[in-house]
Amino acid sequence: MAKSPHSFGSSCPSANDHAAHFSNGLLTQLQDIGGCRIIVDKNKDVDSLIDFISRHLANDPSVELKRLTDYRERGRDESGYRSAHMILEREGRALELQVRSRIQHYWAESIERTSVIYGYHLKEQEGDPIVIAYFKALSDIFNEIESGRNPSVRSKVDLDNFRVKAQSIIYQSDKNRVFDSVINEDIVQTLTSVQGVSESLNNWIIVFDWKSGEFVTWESVGRNADEAVRKYVSYERQFPPEQEFEVVMIGSSDIATVRQTHSHYFGIEKFDNILESLDQSIVGFQTRKDIDVGSRQILALLVRRKYWGRKGISIDTLRNHFLKGIITFDTSLQNLREKGLVTMEDAQSPVSLNLKKKAEIQAYL
Repeated sequence: MAKSPHSFGSSCPSANDHAAHFSNGLLTQLQDIGGCRIIVDKNKDVDSLIDFISRHLANDPSVELKRLTDYRERGRDESGYRSAHMILEREGRALELQVRSRIQHYWAESIERTSVIYGYHLKEQEGDPIVIAYFKALSDIFNEIESGRNPSVRSKVDLDNFRVKAQSIIYQSDKNRVFDSVINEDIVQTLTSVQGVSESLNNWIIVFDWKSGEFVTWESVGRNADEAVRKYVSYERQFPPEQEFEVVMIGSSDIATVRQTHSHYFGIEKFDNILESLDQSIVGFQTRKDIDVGSRQILALLVRRKYWGRKGISIDTLRNHFLKGIITFDTSLQNLREKGLVTMEDAQSPVSLNLKKKAEIQAYL
């Protein structure tokens, strides 16, 4: 079962924690019956939050901290997964609380998106060892950065070598390749319209097909725990995991936040943008993380061709000639316009880089 976002940065449990009412054997292998994910800004904030939660639980006899497992320093396994897991217990039911930084979350979503494209569950050690080694190297370097240490030149070179080899392996794979899955914001808009206006927690069941990298169906199942779990079991029987379906139940007060906390379901980049190069992954990460890959590609092209100030290029030429491979072109360009990094009067006017933002643009690149 998926963890349940409440808003970007915090989350709260769905009806999953009531699923123990069922004794049909489907849930017997789970160590926790529900879960939450909290995403904080920095790794040090993870420590502060764990300390805060632990102190408050010490004064609450109704909830017990059964176990704290911290995977951040060394990584959980050969994939390099990093996060802190707190197993809480209340009235005999277990709840897993994941706490991770934004960089740790970025890594986790990147490996999930790549798994969809590659057709192997990389976090479960499936797929070529070189592809897994790339993500392990990426995770290690991210950890060095978050710990205030400068990654060695050797580690950066190794990362880039792994990336090149992993990219080639994925390209040559013939298993369920989903190279051209489009980032479909219409899905979020559809879910939002189904949800309506609500400030309370609702449960959603989403079925994802790993073979095609697309949603099969989704349904809002309200707040009634027994009804939500009944429908979850029904969907799980209809879409079995051995046929590469994934059925997830997510509790959220705003479905739009799921686009951020579970972005590997909603926003699958094209293949050649998934495995990021050394420069994209490491240099300027702190300033880069709030713009998408497509936006960086647009900036890079404009800088390379020196479209600054009064010298501009038409949007049609930019889209259809120079950057026709960017499937997020319109939203990426709008993102750059909103940030003031490019100037354009309207959709028909030429695009150019904002000279006043030159230092900021260089930082993104």
